[in-house]
Amino acid sequence: MTILKSTLAGAMVLTMSLPAFAAEDTIKVGVLHSLSGTMAISETTLKDTMLMLIDEQNAKGGVLGKQLEAVVVDPASDWPLFAEKARELLTVQDVDVMFGCWTSVSRKSVLPVIEELNGLLFYPVQYEGEESSKNVFYTGAAPNQQAIPATDYFLDELGVEKFALLGTDYVYPRTTNNILESYLKSKGIAEEDIFVNYTPFGHSDWSKIVADVVALGADGKKVGVISTINGDANIGFYKELAAAGISADDIPVVAFSVGEEELSGLDTTNLVGHLAAWNYFQSAESDLNDEFVAAWKAKMGDERVTNDPMEAHYIGFNMWVNAVEAAGTTDVDAVSTAMIGQEYPNLTGGTAVMLPNHHLAKPVLIGEIQADGQFDIISQTAEVPGDAWTDFLPESAVLKSDWKDLGCGMYNTETKSCVQLKSNY
Repeated sequence: MTILKSTLAGAMVLTMSLPAFAAEDTIKVGVLHSLSGTMAISETTLKDTMLMLIDEQNAKGGVLGKQLEAVVVDPASDWPLFAEKARELLTVQDVDVMFGCWTSVSRKSVLPVIEELNGLLFYPVQYEGEESSKNVFYTGAAPNQQAIPATDYFLDELGVEKFALLGTDYVYPRTTNNILESYLKSKGIAEEDIFVNYTPFGHSDWSKIVADVVALGADGKKVGVISTINGDANIGFYKELAAAGISADDIPVVAFSVGEEELSGLDTTNLVGHLAAWNYFQSAESDLNDEFVAAWKAKMGDERVTNDPMEAHYIGFNMWVNAVEAAGTTDVDAVSTAMIGQEYPNLTGGTAVMLPNHHLAKPVLIGEIQADGQFDIISQTAEVPGDAWTDFLPESAVLKSDWKDLGCGMYNTETKSCVQLKSNY
């Protein structure tokens, strides 16, 4: 039902205009999220989030005395089309900023376009790291803010001894799992105790893969699944787990791309106890989160849930507004400079900070799936600074990103030189 609703909602390409204002009297905000295709299940909500945030800001008087105008396009879960739509937003629509993408392959498709045209993108989803562009602010989690803490939880709290790393076949799962393989080996996990498998977007037949995961524990050792499965493929995966009679007590799953929105399309009865690692859950207890959830439901309906990438857009958007006001202009270079050091309350009770590497400092939360599709938060850290470059890949451990003092996203600390990241995606 969720997929159908998302697909229908994404069937139109929308330009949300403000007829009372001429184009030159508005500040245009590009919204670059898939409203159709396999990723619509996740991304349509982020489009709706941006429209709500823009409406709320306009009700406050806009930015720099101007109203904001949302320009919404549908890249339709087609990765090359993301680049085309980004170019359209920058050259035809003349947007001042873009909020968008979900998958890393879509972001990497957009990256050379915005660097060529000096656009500005706020990217709201957890990703594999190993990147720092002067034209992107990464408001989702880096691996050290999600994947590594979740793995530690499996090792330290659940006693997992064997790991199944299951992912969708694209750059985020592959790079994240490379990092996790290296990390697990550093923790004493043998290579033969790590099972890695990738499936295409939209994959639906999970019977053999689930059987392989079960077989991993034939020797009696505790098995855990770390899931970087994206989009509607999650529906088939969790259904197969339930059909095989596997509970969270038997083989726990921690997911990095499954939140409240994805669970709203599932019968969660048999998923109780499985986990997800994010920086936010709707169940977070804070006055600010209560206000955010209430505003969302008032606008979208009681059945609509909130999730982590929504909070990332909430933080990123409000930081952008404050940076524009501080800079007194929407000029990309001026706003980017003003963005570094921006602080804004997150919805879990702390404060998010934008670091010189264009990543946020955010808390890490682990939630346990409940029967109602919400998460019981069972672990929460203080704010963790996001790393652009992991310490667990040798080629990355020597790299540093600092756009404030070094003016470089890929500074080699051994050679004391700035390496240019090639955008040949």
